[in-house]
Amino acid sequence: MNHRVEKTGRWMFAAMIALVSAAGATESTRAQSERIEIREGLAAQQPFGAGRGRAGARSAIYSDPLEHRLVLEGASSMTPKEGDIALEREGEPVHWQKAAILERARVGFRGNEREVTNTWVVGPFEEGENGVPSARPLFGGWVYAPVELEQDQLMLVEATGFAVVYVNGEPRGGAIYGADFGMTAHPVQLRKGTNHLLFEGVRNSFQARLVPAEAPVSLTTADMTAPDLLIGDNQVVWVGMRVINGTDRFIKGAAIEATVEGGRTLRTELPAIAPMTTRKVPFKVAPAPNTEPGRAAVSVKLEWPEGHLTGDARPSESFHLAVKSPEAHHSTTFLSDIDGSVQYYGVSPGAIEGDAKPALFVSLHGAAVHADNQARQYSPKTWGHLVAPTNRRPYGFDWEDWGRLDALEVFELAKERFKPDPQRIYLTGHSMGGHGTWHLGVTFPAKWAAIAPSAGWYSFWSYGGKERYDSAPPLEQVIMRAAAGSDTEALARNYLHHGIYILHGDADDNVPVDQARHMRKLLAEFHPDFAYYERPGAGHWWGSACVDWPAIFEFFQARTIPTPAEARRIEFVTANPGVSATSHWVTIETQQRALVFSKVVIEQNVGERTFKGTTENVERLSLDVARLAPEGEVKIELDGQSIAAPYPTGEGRVYLARNGEGAWSLADKASPKHKGPHRAGPFKDAFRHRMMFVYGTGGTPQENDWAYQKARLDAEIFWYRGNGAIDIVPDSAFTLESTRDRGVILYGHAEMNSAWDRLLGDSPVRVQRGSVTVDGRTMRGEDLGTHFVRPRPDSDAACVAVIAGTGMPGMRLLHNQRYFVSGTGYPDWMILHTDMLRDGEAGVIAAGYFGNDWSVQTGESHWRDAQSTTDAAHDPRP
Repeated sequence: MNHRVEKTGRWMFAAMIALVSAAGATESTRAQSERIEIREGLAAQQPFGAGRGRAGARSAIYSDPLEHRLVLEGASSMTPKEGDIALEREGEPVHWQKAAILERARVGFRGNEREVTNTWVVGPFEEGENGVPSARPLFGGWVYAPVELEQDQLMLVEATGFAVVYVNGEPRGGAIYGADFGMTAHPVQLRKGTNHLLFEGVRNSFQARLVPAEAPVSLTTADMTAPDLLIGDNQVVWVGMRVINGTDRFIKGAAIEATVEGGRTLRTELPAIAPMTTRKVPFKVAPAPNTEPGRAAVSVKLEWPEGHLTGDARPSESFHLAVKSPEAHHSTTFLSDIDGSVQYYGVSPGAIEGDAKPALFVSLHGAAVHADNQARQYSPKTWGHLVAPTNRRPYGFDWEDWGRLDALEVFELAKERFKPDPQRIYLTGHSMGGHGTWHLGVTFPAKWAAIAPSAGWYSFWSYGGKERYDSAPPLEQVIMRAAAGSDTEALARNYLHHGIYILHGDADDNVPVDQARHMRKLLAEFHPDFAYYERPGAGHWWGSACVDWPAIFEFFQARTIPTPAEARRIEFVTANPGVSATSHWVTIETQQRALVFSKVVIEQNVGERTFKGTTENVERLSLDVARLAPEGEVKIELDGQSIAAPYPTGEGRVYLARNGEGAWSLADKASPKHKGPHRAGPFKDAFRHRMMFVYGTGGTPQENDWAYQKARLDAEIFWYRGNGAIDIVPDSAFTLESTRDRGVILYGHAEMNSAWDRLLGDSPVRVQRGSVTVDGRTMRGEDLGTHFVRPRPDSDAACVAVIAGTGMPGMRLLHNQRYFVSGTGYPDWMILHTDMLRDGEAGVIAAGYFGNDWSVQTGESHWRDAQSTTDAAHDPRP
């Protein structure tokens, strides 16, 4: 690994004032071989809690007046001076003010004064006691930092504690959590003279620097995803490592050769690596020859075809992998079906006694916790194996969205590997993982015999800052409905499927114990099988006992998942069959209204071959009757209607659907081209199935630049938030045949992206330069941005999502959309005006859901100028 010498000064208050330029911001000139530390600049701060949301977070509708200016004028036009008005908030101007890292300062933070060290603060700076200045902390808003260079220079942006950075007008992905300094390493080509860096969404942990790139193409061991090697295991393993491409060309036909010391060399062909970006690539490593625990050295070399890139140097790196006994705690990697990236999970192998099939425990980690460390908290169990998924990152997606998909991927891999007893599968987790336990437990209730949340918060509404829109106009309600699957309380009766053990410390200062008490009160109203223990005096983390709690595993051991014949009565609620459709032998195939809660309560009598029940907001359902003897009729009573069905041949499933009058009747299996459990939207549903980002190249130079930069920005954000690795492909290189069944995200309107007509020829939504048309209704202007999802026409599983604007303002409006924020709902389609960034909800033009046949006519459309008066369907809350 290369080590660079850091050269940076320590700034005292007086020195900082002296170095502020006449223009109002410090311009840093450095020798080209040195790092450039961003330690001062100008800040435009929003009032605490303002911006980035309607009045909070996790919403597709948000406002930010400064971003509104950026969208209208372009980021390259934003070169402020001290004292300039950045924005107005509630009629009051917000000015650009000096900001810097001070060695010591007294700051006011939410009404409290405290002394801080080596921290960003914002002026005006006032002399305080003992020469310690008083200032405001940097929290929220924007930071502008001009950087002077003596010559053109390829550099890497290493920064943390912000959402997006515009480098000379180009947006690059941020690292929001503040604990990952040095992770980003975005290659940027800076120019001689003044370069403009504009950081959006800064936090009080903000840090940034520019590091000279040592070569146009390089490898980095930072942020690797790597497994442990197991003694006696002869399988090759996957490793993920980042390639930094600082050239203006795609790297194609490259390969990594990986050699284990004393073992074999394996060569892995790599996917294309887009220009001026960093791509985490997967490669194979052979088993270690070790017969004792220890470490195995691995050397890797990046190769590419002769003449493809200038220069003869081939980057190389080396690292070590731990070699462990299969009985020890260890990590295992796999290729994710979400995006083809390398992911891992932690394992606590059981010390299994007897010949019975083992149980399987799935344990979900908390925020900032790594999955391998989560697994190490558990002692070996004599009756089961434990696996700990990653949530794609230590913060990840709160075990929702792609975190939920990661947990399910690991769950399936663990079942294949350990061959557990299918009736003895259990779910637990701590803190954010406690929330994940509540969420996965209620979303997939038939998968678990019992669940055990520890120190868990139960929903984004109770802990994550999300707002309810119950009294909002229909247009806002339809957008927020896309996040209905996050509503634990609305789904709570699904907990009847399994036992629940709730564990919480009564002195928890991170996740208040009221979260557990609320769920205890809710469950007490209807649930016959839950236990509750509140640890006196215990805080949020009180050692491994708060996850490896003996009473939890005693509770687990006494419970099993019922067989299909034993599951006599099913009460099941879902927000979206495309996420969760099945409980034991009943499947909700489609809804009458998209993402309004659907519910079935149904009982079976195997001996009498009868099913009797009620439904709410269900258009189609199916019953698995394979356990019945294959002769005679199956008698069904649904919502008071009696139906006699012949025993189904083949898959052993009876399908029922409502007719035009709403009555139930027997039906054939629905076409996979319609919505169903396999594919139902909304917008985020396209971001799976090894998704790829396809950007348009047939527009104006400005449009083409936007399309590539936006695709790269989304790939960088998904890498940071979700350890992702996504193919970025120009439309000119996209083919249907080579990408079958993959999710596709199209960047650019129909006139600039040649993949549009191949994938969206019959789409009822069409975006062109200057207009958006939805089923014959056209909106015109250059300031409209659109998201929508469609079924991929040559696939029965994958979707196509579109991110397109009608002109440059509409395109820039989409730069910082928050679909990668967990719990943020985006409906099937949505049209935004740039005024959303100034006016919030008033800038949303329209949104809606396609019908089950993916048409507009059978779905719901809500327009700002003609609000729908459709009544909300019944909400089956307990």
